[in-house]
Amino acid sequence: MTQKSNFNQKLKAKLYSIIFESNTPAGKAFDIVLIICIILSIALAIVESMQGVSQKLQTTFIVLEFLFTGIFTLEYVLRIYCSPRPKQYIFSFFGVVDLLATLPLYLAFFLPAARYLFVIRAFRIIRVFRIFKLFNFWAEGELLLTSIKRSGKKIIVFFMFVIILVVSIGTLMYMIEGTQENSAFNNIPNSIYWACVTMTTVGYGDITPATALGKFLSAFVMVIGYTIIAVPTGIVSVSMIKEQKKYANYHCPNCGSKDHDVVAQFCHHCGTPLHPTEEAEEKKDVRFE
Repeated sequence: MTQKSNFNQKLKAKLYSIIFESNTPAGKAFDIVLIICIILSIALAIVESMQGVSQKLQTTFIVLEFLFTGIFTLEYVLRIYCSPRPKQYIFSFFGVVDLLATLPLYLAFFLPAARYLFVIRAFRIIRVFRIFKLFNFWAEGELLLTSIKRSGKKIIVFFMFVIILVVSIGTLMYMIEGTQENSAFNNIPNSIYWACVTMTTVGYGDITPATALGKFLSAFVMVIGYTIIAVPTGIVSVSMIKEQKKYANYHCPNCGSKDHDVVAQFCHHCGTPLHPTEEAEEKKDVRFE
């Protein structure tokens, strides 16, 4: 029993170093193979949407889809098996993405009736979202996601402010232009739509004001739009700078040097592995208990 337990622990440790880490030859090879599979599966979904091509190569597409689904399913199961915190991985962003990468083909089996063919097609389109799996291999992508997560509350408050502003401006424009004959601002929803298009500086031009006061308000909204667009960018940028400084100011445990790159895994001076957060040390301690 003890030998079996030791074997499982060693197997988990080996799989973890290959699947979750990329600082070993086996881990790098695993990442490269998985990236190729992700890109090919996305290309397959795109080409399959082209009706003329998909009919000629239907059998090939089916075989390739079974192959890619099998690979992603095996990867997902192995990640759960060797993860020190399986539940945390399953409900994490990447865990959900990994699950979505495997679902389309299996969901199709539960809807065999002809009237459900359109729904099955919709499920198969989900495969395109496998592109999010590429974030697994970019430290910069993880930095961006962390920064957005930590700025989430500020962004939500800002988004609510924008909604209030759009509704208010749309209502005001309805009061100004709604009384005009054959005006496109004949209801508040149309006016709110115009406010969204104008404030985001898209400017479709399908709805335009006719009165002098309406044009003045329109110009005012355009100017506001430029300032509003910059706000969420600034919020996320500040958060990213803080995360970068946290990594850059971390001292090497061996030689004490700092100013490391945000994606650095080893000290640029002596080559010692870097563990810039307490969370990393904690994971190291409980990984295979």
